[in-house]
Amino acid sequence: MAAAPPRRRRRSRALLFTMLVAALVTGLLLQPQAHRAEAAPTTFAHPGVTVSRAQLDFARSKVDAGAQPWKGAFDQMTASKYADLNRTPKPRATVECGSYSNPNYGCTDEREDAIAAYTDALAWYITRDDRYAKKSIQLMDAWSAVIKEHTNSNAPLQTGWAGSSWPKAAEIVKYTYTGSWANSGRFATMLRDVYLPKVIGGSNSNGNWELSMMEAAVGISVFLEDRTSYDKAMAKFRTRTAAYVYLASDGDLPKTVPSQNLDTRDKIVNYWQGQSTFVTGLTQETCRDLTHTGYGISAISHVAETSRIQGQDLYGTDVGERLRQALGFQSKYQLGTAVPGWLCGGSLTLGLGPVTEVGYNALHNRLGIAMTNTQALTEQNRPAGSNNLFVAWETLTHGDNPS
Repeated sequence: MAAAPPRRRRRSRALLFTMLVAALVTGLLLQPQAHRAEAAPTTFAHPGVTVSRAQLDFARSKVDAGAQPWKGAFDQMTASKYADLNRTPKPRATVECGSYSNPNYGCTDEREDAIAAYTDALAWYITRDDRYAKKSIQLMDAWSAVIKEHTNSNAPLQTGWAGSSWPKAAEIVKYTYTGSWANSGRFATMLRDVYLPKVIGGSNSNGNWELSMMEAAVGISVFLEDRTSYDKAMAKFRTRTAAYVYLASDGDLPKTVPSQNLDTRDKIVNYWQGQSTFVTGLTQETCRDLTHTGYGISAISHVAETSRIQGQDLYGTDVGERLRQALGFQSKYQLGTAVPGWLCGGSLTLGLGPVTEVGYNALHNRLGIAMTNTQALTEQNRPAGSNNLFVAWETLTHGDNPS
């Protein structure tokens, strides 16, 4: 009889162990997708970087019908310098970009040639005029034949910006153009060897840097069908998005990126541009200016859109909620709401840019979420053009697009 109590204790310990294992497994399963390895699809969808074939078909049908705002957006695009069929590419082996692109050795040329390649790809798809496809190919071939590296302090951001536009162009041309693209393999090698290594590691600078770099990494990974890089980029994206846009549910302080060692309130406040009052929708760069904030918001929307096309819809996760709140918060002040004294010392530097269409379409039109301020700003700014860095023609591609 004396042996009975230990057996009960062993059973109790066994039961406790089973419960702990179950709790651990449940906890792992409930971790955010950023910490899980299956973000990449088994089979990639093409074209599938920011804009899908169904979205392109919708835009084309609206332009062909002369419907607004798509026809106006298309006319704006084709009248721009980026759609000029006489454009001469300006590649160079080394693109050197210092802070704020000073020095600027190929920085503007690279970004704008990449946007032009995407612009021509869109123009090809909508018009089926193969001169545009051939021009897009010419631009991509010119750079893939020459470029070897990006240097100086802004190199990671520059690579992120140009590297966000190149795969959007390449996806449309490779998967929809009926002619030949003999050097598509060389272009893929350029993305793999020159661009991806520069962006995939991320950045501890202001959050718009890493978000743009992850946009490039995700887009490049889709074109290369590189599941490992896609998963790595998406994990960094999820962590950075959570650290870029504050939600009240985050607690008293914003979330942080572990590698930045922002382990005190003072460090966090300093990183958030001196802002010490945190409210839902505020971003890490709101008190810097809304232009850089717009870069971050745009990259979040682009990655979320690419992820949706690839089969994992992030709009129903914290990514979508952070995007919704960031758009609404920034749009309110961009529209002219008086800035309260507790926010950025009572003064904001405006200039959000043409960055609202993708997120607004996904959250309002697809999910049915009321977004009064974002809607007003989006409609006021139509047709949305280009920021000449990595955003282009999103009223055409995403304006009220249900696809």
